[in-house]
Amino acid sequence: MTHFVIITAGGSGLRMGAELPKQFLDLNGEPILRRTVDLFLSLPFEVHVIIAMNRIHSQWWMNYCHKKDFFFPHYETPGGITRFHSVKTALKYITPGSITAVHDGVRPLVTERQIIRLYELAEQYPAVIPALGLTDSIRVDEGNGYKITDRSKYIAIQTPQVFQSDVLLDSYKSDYTESFTDDASVVEAKGYPLYFCSGEKYNIKITTPEDLSAARCLFGREILNPDLSFNSLVK
Repeated sequence: MTHFVIITAGGSGLRMGAELPKQFLDLNGEPILRRTVDLFLSLPFEVHVIIAMNRIHSQWWMNYCHKKDFFFPHYETPGGITRFHSVKTALKYITPGSITAVHDGVRPLVTERQIIRLYELAEQYPAVIPALGLTDSIRVDEGNGYKITDRSKYIAIQTPQVFQSDVLLDSYKSDYTESFTDDASVVEAKGYPLYFCSGEKYNIKITTPEDLSAARCLFGREILNPDLSFNSLVK
């Protein structure tokens, strides 16, 4: 089975408030994006890497790779105006009959164990989506104030989301709508079923300075590799 990963790294990082886009900020000695790429290069099977990146940031990444002598086979595709457009452009490098993961470039703390299991599950299910149940109390804006609601009815979605490539290729033939917030929503709109499975608590998306501080504390710690069972969220 051929494996691909599309790493989305086209964000500008406005909420981070830094000079560099968040994917290039330092995470214990290397850019966040490098840490994310390393995860897929270290797997026990080959993964073909595609990075979706804005052209204005491509030169920074190229300079970094030359400086660090960090060269690996990969495709680079221009980031689009939305995540949907970035992934759609990257799909030209995907071959039918394969397995494709789509992962946020600023999620460097997902474990290798998790990635391997998601790829394995995608051999059985057309779309594998990691998620976590909510632990905080939540409220919903009903127009006349925020009202308490049942948190058990909600889950938080993570990446990598992993798909049988034929499903992803077919789904992205659709026209863009604002309801497409991630790849799972594109696939679901095309009529394919989603298989939800357990995510990881520390697989955070680094978006704010607080996220980056937490990631720097967590990176490389054994706490990221708990010996827990990997359970589905669906019966």
